Amino acid sequence: MPLMVSISGIRGVIGDTLTPDTITRYAAAYAAYCRIRANGQPTIIVGRDGRITGKAVTDTLVGALQLAGARVVNIGICPTPTVQLAIEHEHAHGGVAVTASHNPMQWNGLKFMASTGLFLDATENAEFWALAAMPPVYQPWDGVGDERVDATWLQRHVDAVLRLPLLDLAVIRRRKFAVVLDCVNAAGGMIVPGLLRSLGCTVDEMQCDVSGVFQHTPEPIPENLTALAARVAATHADLGIAVDPDVDRLVLINERGEFYGEEYTISTAVDFVLKNRGRLGAAQGIPRVVINLSTTRAVEDIARRYGAEVIRTPVGEINVASTMRDIGAIIGGEGSGGVILPAVHLGRDAIVGIGLVLQHLAESGGTLSALKASLPQYAIAKGKLELRGVAPDDVLAAMQERHGTQGKVNTQDGIRIDYPEYWVHLRKSNTEPIIRIIAEAATPAQAQSVVESFRKEISSIMG
Repeated sequence: MPLMVSISGIRGVIGDTLTPDTITRYAAAYAAYCRIRANGQPTIIVGRDGRITGKAVTDTLVGALQLAGARVVNIGICPTPTVQLAIEHEHAHGGVAVTASHNPMQWNGLKFMASTGLFLDATENAEFWALAAMPPVYQPWDGVGDERVDATWLQRHVDAVLRLPLLDLAVIRRRKFAVVLDCVNAAGGMIVPGLLRSLGCTVDEMQCDVSGVFQHTPEPIPENLTALAARVAATHADLGIAVDPDVDRLVLINERGEFYGEEYTISTAVDFVLKNRGRLGAAQGIPRVVINLSTTRAVEDIARRYGAEVIRTPVGEINVASTMRDIGAIIGGEGSGGVILPAVHLGRDAIVGIGLVLQHLAESGGTLSALKASLPQYAIAKGKLELRGVAPDDVLAAMQERHGTQGKVNTQDGIRIDYPEYWVHLRKSNTEPIIRIIAEAATPAQAQSVVESFRKEISSIMG
């Protein structure tokens, strides 16, 4: 795999595509980028997700940032959303999370953020990448930046969630939830057990030692969470919680040991926040929710219950978060288990999601399976198709021509086609010659049938 360079930063395999030279080149460019924004010496927040290679990568990154003239505030092993929160509250000029998100252990990466705490957008990234393509510029000895270590941000992140007016801590604590927790031995182990115990939960910890040794593939999807699901069922716990290595995605297992569904993390949070928006002192008028084009219709159905409006964006946290900021949305997120609550900060945050879900579950008085049953029911299926001798844009254009007169079409990000019974989203990959196919219908079988139907249709276009 080549070095992956995208709107989410850079990722590569350690010792192969992610080398000290690569790290220092991008670090120096980012320091230069922040220096332009600061009109002088910038302050940059740095945190890491707990991977085995995290300290070595972070040390290289911090040294390069300092040599390029930046002051560094190193907040240690922590979630990516903790870095975002710290940027906002420290009024820093930027921040870097050392993480490869849900990629396997041999990977690591750098996520670059703006002074707002948001990821760099397309325009900002273009300026940054242009600097990274130039020879790095370092400062003379008297221009080298310093490093300050600040270990307070994990607790400050927890405190920010516990202070939410949406939460009634006494109500949650009375339920005394039994939780089985899988933090994949990464940054979640530094923060989630303490958060849960502060909410009166008993916690059965699985992979919470922050060793960086992933006992399973770290992406929190059903096939990787079988041990968690079995433990929940065997111990008769109230629920299971899984987070990815940098703790921006929240995935739940119900009391039966069944996968709750990443789409229902955001659906549950939206239902709770819209129902209780008065606790936030939200402005009068129509509340707004922002989700991406691949997120479940359940959010739109829920929004209609409460007279709210849903705005969809292209896939990607920056697209959702920046739209939320611009229109003053009350909540948003993505169907991969990412909840964004501006009352805390504008970033996907599993810590926020845990607080909202436990409060909703406590107030419902029932089980997690019953809570899901109270929400609109849909199923999503995903697939992909390798392209052979056909440009992705040509495929998308052909599909738009075929379906544009029958379904409702959105071309913000690939092509999404809405029919009354289902929707399908076709997107080209930025790194592989493939088309991704995401479909939603009333049942898993129907959703999978839509995926297969569109896979065949695209294959016929390729001949």
